[in-house]
Amino acid sequence: MFRKIIGSTTVIGKMTLLSRLLGYLRDMLIARLFGASIYTDAFFIAFKIPNLFRRFFAEGAFSTAFIPVLTEYHETRNKNNLNLFLDSQISALIVILGLVVGFGIILAPFVIIIFAPGFEQDSERYQLSVGLLRITFPYLIFISLTAFFASILNVFGRFAIAAFTPALLNICMILAAIFLSPFFSVPVYSLAVGVFIGGVLQLTLQYFSVRRLGFRVTIRSGFEHEGVKKVFKLMVPGILGGSVAQLNILIDSIIASFLTAGSISWLYYSDRVIELPLGVFGIALATAILPSLSKFAISAEFEKFDAAVKHSINWTLFLGIPSTVGIILLAEPIVVSLFQYGEMTIFDVEQCTKSLRAYALGLPAFILIKVLAAAYFARKDMLTPVKFAVVALILNTILNVVFMNYFGHVGLALATSIAAWLNAMLLFVCL
Repeated sequence: MFRKIIGSTTVIGKMTLLSRLLGYLRDMLIARLFGASIYTDAFFIAFKIPNLFRRFFAEGAFSTAFIPVLTEYHETRNKNNLNLFLDSQISALIVILGLVVGFGIILAPFVIIIFAPGFEQDSERYQLSVGLLRITFPYLIFISLTAFFASILNVFGRFAIAAFTPALLNICMILAAIFLSPFFSVPVYSLAVGVFIGGVLQLTLQYFSVRRLGFRVTIRSGFEHEGVKKVFKLMVPGILGGSVAQLNILIDSIIASFLTAGSISWLYYSDRVIELPLGVFGIALATAILPSLSKFAISAEFEKFDAAVKHSINWTLFLGIPSTVGIILLAEPIVVSLFQYGEMTIFDVEQCTKSLRAYALGLPAFILIKVLAAAYFARKDMLTPVKFAVVALILNTILNVVFMNYFGHVGLALATSIAAWLNAMLLFVCL
């Protein structure tokens, strides 16, 4: 049983590795062309905001609520009922996403003030981030619908395409930076255009992959369907939990916007290094295990459920701890190799190295949270992880305020790691 999960994890991990490597190539290019400047600070904030909302409508609250209900329909209902549920769900999702994105574009100046109030003191950086956000915000629609189709593929055991899809975004951003930047008076706008195009291609690939399974999407009135109501009901605690997570990131962004110019970029580059083992090990394992755990929970196979969780924890520690040690020891050469090109200075490398080591301390906890939360979600217990996330948020906020005065941007990374360990321990003990 667990061999099948590990096999699926391996497939997802390979595709995620490809995407992460392309992501590093993308970030190397950004560092070479733009360094750590007001331009990269503005873009990273404009790119972060739709990604934060994505946690609600993509791999966050929606997916964790949608997959258990979809698994239930797949296991217990006929294909007509399953088709009706999928049509109703995507229709409701499109309506909600359209409203969120529309308001986001119109209110972009206020959104930037909320997420990066320190930018208002720098008129050029503020105006730039507003313009970039209006281009990147529609990405929320594309990536959320992509996640909808990816969830279907995962439940049907087709993990490869769903895991490969993020690579398309990185490819588009690389090509845009190389070939489109000369056509813009402010070259960083090319990255925002690359995000938009990448979102369109991601959605297109997933849509046609689901069509090959025999599903045809029909738009209909979806909010009254019992399955859709069940998904949204399960989403409520997930949204609360997502709100806690996003509030956590929002607090980090607010504090970082008041720090030295370049701080947001230093944190971004170091976080990108952590994303490789987190994506290849943590997210891949959590993605692969959730459909299986949901199936075990529905069929009351509790011994298999328990065994799968225990094996997942063992794999997390087996892979996460050596990764942490390796990153801490090799932080500086990693940053130099990946990012010290063109506009990226030695000082920038030093600052990225410090925050990378601080993030690395929390890497096993970041992975454990993904795996342990999946066990709660599979049992449709969305509320318990929210309670623990609130506790971790409070600790993270306190530590942010204390550490920023002594360690600057490094203090934010260190606070994130300490809070993650508290969250992981609470999830583990309660489970």
